Amino acid sequence: MRFLALCLFALLIAFGATAQSSPTVTWTADLNAALQQAKASNKPVLAVFSGSDWCKPCIMLKQEVFDKPEFAQYAQDKFVLARFDFPRSKKNKLPATQTKLNEQAAAQLNKEGSFPLVVLLSPEGKVLAKTGYRPGGPAAYDAYLTQLLAKK
Repeated sequence: MRFLALCLFALLIAFGATAQSSPTVTWTADLNAALQQAKASNKPVLAVFSGSDWCKPCIMLKQEVFDKPEFAQYAQDKFVLARFDFPRSKKNKLPATQTKLNEQAAAQLNKEGSFPLVVLLSPEGKVLAKTGYRPGGPAAYDAYLTQLLAKK
């Protein structure tokens, strides 16, 4: 009985520590709003173009990097985050206003129609770098983004 209580207590402490230590990041879905926020905070924009229900590398990038608490920790003070999704399935269809915002962002930053596409923008809106999926998880991706920013 004591062992069970001790295990339960340890589990609660571990869960509490995990819940407190993982920051949440907010993704905007409006490029103009992201650029305004970037200018106000003097942070670059990390804009992601994805096909969440059909593009395998997009799904992998989201699951392996963007959904991880390590990425949230890294990005929270470094970037204004913007995501522009282009699902194909009817069940995942976005509202017309969001589709229009996504198409406007793509017309500015993703004329080639590349997926996934990650675009780093200066607070003024200048394209600093473009990249996509890279294996290695959040630590490797964070290091790569830092390297891209250092070149500019």
